[in-house]
Amino acid sequence: MGETETERVKREVLGIGERRKHHTRKATPLKSHAKAPDTHHRLYRFRFYPTAEQAEQLERTFGACRWVYNQGLALRSGAWERHRVNVGFAETCRALTGWKRKEETAWLGDVSSTVLQQSLRHLDQAYGRFFRDDARYPRRKKKGRSRDSATYVRTGFKWMEDPGRPGTGLITLAKQSEPLDIRWSRTLPAGEVPVRLSVTRDRAGRYFVSVLVEERIAPLPVVFVPGTREPKAVGVDVGLASLVILDDGTKFDHPRLLKRYAEKLARLQRELHRKVRGSRNRQKVREKIARLYALISDVRRDMLNQLTTRLVRENQVLVVEDLSVRTLMRVARGKGRGRKAKLNQAIMDASWGELLRQLRYKCEWYGRTLVVVDRFFPSTRRCSACHVMGPRMDVSVRKWTCAECGALHDRDVNAAVNLRDEGLRLLAA
Repeated sequence: MGETETERVKREVLGIGERRKHHTRKATPLKSHAKAPDTHHRLYRFRFYPTAEQAEQLERTFGACRWVYNQGLALRSGAWERHRVNVGFAETCRALTGWKRKEETAWLGDVSSTVLQQSLRHLDQAYGRFFRDDARYPRRKKKGRSRDSATYVRTGFKWMEDPGRPGTGLITLAKQSEPLDIRWSRTLPAGEVPVRLSVTRDRAGRYFVSVLVEERIAPLPVVFVPGTREPKAVGVDVGLASLVILDDGTKFDHPRLLKRYAEKLARLQRELHRKVRGSRNRQKVREKIARLYALISDVRRDMLNQLTTRLVRENQVLVVEDLSVRTLMRVARGKGRGRKAKLNQAIMDASWGELLRQLRYKCEWYGRTLVVVDRFFPSTRRCSACHVMGPRMDVSVRKWTCAECGALHDRDVNAAVNLRDEGLRLLAA
């Protein structure tokens, strides 16, 4: 199909308008916002309490973002399936203009156009992850199941910094007349204008605003081994018996939050099952379950932040193993699926992926070196004393003795020591 035929299909069949705006100007490439070389993008998250009017407007915004995302997905999928025509971000934005002009969807005009365009941008990014084989094909968003969120770029909000308390101020969103009632639990970098905002509402009905700013983060002082000028290195092994194990034998306990609240969750789930679908009482129980899961998430997030910050502050070189959490949590089938399902739940509760993610960006912020060892490196089976390979061991085996040198090893501590040695070898190479 030629280019002219493709344009005709987009205009007549798909309803995508022509590019009329600035058609007489010379085309120039778009300039994406890039942070300065000596700054980092940092996200600050605050809770806010909207008024009844603001909550109603945000409800419309969340619904419009979800509708536009689904409509853009249907447009792009249908264009390729029926006509073998590629539709990109620019075409969906022009289609959005047409949707807003129709009488049945004129309600889209009650929402900021930049917010709706950001929803289409998120769709385009989802397609990009799919084509890079980093994620599956984008799916439709469903009310009550998908996350309620809206992203505001700099033209979609007003920021007025409080001169009496730098780093805090008033944030007024587009299509709203009053600023948000934000609980400033900490301050933003003084004098910096936020790059963008994301307003979200979780299942428990809480509203949060995430503020992205450019910040200059000073590196931490270099940590040396006591009495030497050698940078202090640590091997970090993650596990289920203990969440984090260091090469010196230090172990950080696994909080096992899902297990701690399992009885309460089961009771609420049974109560939910007894309620009539669509009833107000059923909705009340769902809110209780959502608040309990929100509590678990908050406790886990706070624990991981404290742990990773401590590791980064106390060590100069951190060595971790490259884990494929998705592979480890593949669906259990056949014999032993009950045990595998419990193992998957324990891995999910440990949140290894989030722990490694925090270590990555905190090491980058504070001038630390993070060495990632290949996931196929036999850190558990290799003897850290004589480097002889031992036999394969079941997960239930916590201690083993080397058949060559007779050394008695704690399974996790031995793995952490091997990771540290391998990481220093890779760093030197």
